[in-house]
Amino acid sequence: LPRFPSTTSPPRRGGEGERGDMVMRRVAVPAAGVLLLAQAALAFTPSLLPTLRAAPALRPAVAPRGCSLPKLHTSLHATVSDKEETEAAKKQPVPGRGALKCKPIGVSFAAPDVRLSNEGMEKVVDTTSEWIKSRTGIEARHLLDGTDTVRTLAVRAAEGALAQSGLKGEDIDMVIVATSSPEDMFGDAPSVAAAIGAKNAFAMDLTAACSGFLFATVTAGQFLNNGASKNALVVGADALSRWVDWEDRNTCVLFADGAGAMVLTATESLDEAGLLGFEMHSDGNGYCNLQLPFTSEQKEIGGGVKVAQGSYSPISMVGKEVYKFATRDVPRVLEEALVNAGVDASEVDHLLLHQANIRIMEVVADRLGIPMDKVLHNLEEYGNTSAASIPICLAEAVASGRVKKGDVIACAGFGAGLSWGACILRWG
Repeated sequence: LPRFPSTTSPPRRGGEGERGDMVMRRVAVPAAGVLLLAQAALAFTPSLLPTLRAAPALRPAVAPRGCSLPKLHTSLHATVSDKEETEAAKKQPVPGRGALKCKPIGVSFAAPDVRLSNEGMEKVVDTTSEWIKSRTGIEARHLLDGTDTVRTLAVRAAEGALAQSGLKGEDIDMVIVATSSPEDMFGDAPSVAAAIGAKNAFAMDLTAACSGFLFATVTAGQFLNNGASKNALVVGADALSRWVDWEDRNTCVLFADGAGAMVLTATESLDEAGLLGFEMHSDGNGYCNLQLPFTSEQKEIGGGVKVAQGSYSPISMVGKEVYKFATRDVPRVLEEALVNAGVDASEVDHLLLHQANIRIMEVVADRLGIPMDKVLHNLEEYGNTSAASIPICLAEAVASGRVKKGDVIACAGFGAGLSWGACILRWG
């Protein structure tokens, strides 16, 4: 950039001096423009600030009208400072979303006996095993055939989690079943609680699709943290194979059935906490990208009175939009949960995401700087089991010894709603 005339130069005399003054005023305008452009650039590249300060050619000696040079430099500092403050604010923990006085002490799962491989899927719909695997990572799925139900799977998973925890049914005082496909539309949690002997528990269903287990875990954690409950059972159970269009290869190859359960117990202090932090979000503006809608039909019941009756339509999904949502918002919510937990990504032992698509897992892990060998996944065998996918995967990892006591696990659920959330667990 050109050097501008110094204001300390002596003025020229007579008409020549006036013309000189006019030239200097005209030069002041581009000088201000250059500085403002530099200022805008610095808002995105603060590292250039030392260069700007050091380079005489970038320091115009003539200031624009109404603004002295010191004010311009102050403005530059303010721009960078404001950006840094904004970034710093994003890294501040949110009050009330840090550690909760509870910890996970048992986990188990149950899956139907019927197994449909990708090769078997080739006989069901126009697809190939390689097409499914390369786009999703799924190689098989387990499906209900009427022998089992969502409730019986939930009960088996709950019994296994209780056995691992060392507790009995009567020790549980809270049961949450996260499901979008209950056996009973009025809810399965009370019947699951009764089946495992949790006679002292209150029980309720929670519907948040594929985010359900994570949302239910945080909800139970709040009751344990405030002393309202001592031991809680959280179940994720779904049978979305009941609600797919078996002629739609974009959805029927994804969804499967299963149940997973985890026992949480209250701790005396935050030092013993195993739920270190969390964050949750939803955005109903995106509900149309993944839904299982009710389709009504008018029926006249007499006397000219009509009511709406009907049934649920098959699952519909706009795959590209769901993929963009997941790869954009899941890394963010995990970062928020890590900040709330006071944990750095480098301290995470395992990354556990809802088992929707291996490509999503790869993108999320990369954006967090977590290597793929720390990512827990078993969608190859079980597909997308919705609210059950996180506990099913965690149960296998604990049973195999991959997840050990004291390990830090960053979990994230995401799906219909749209909804998404994350929590940081310390196992055992």
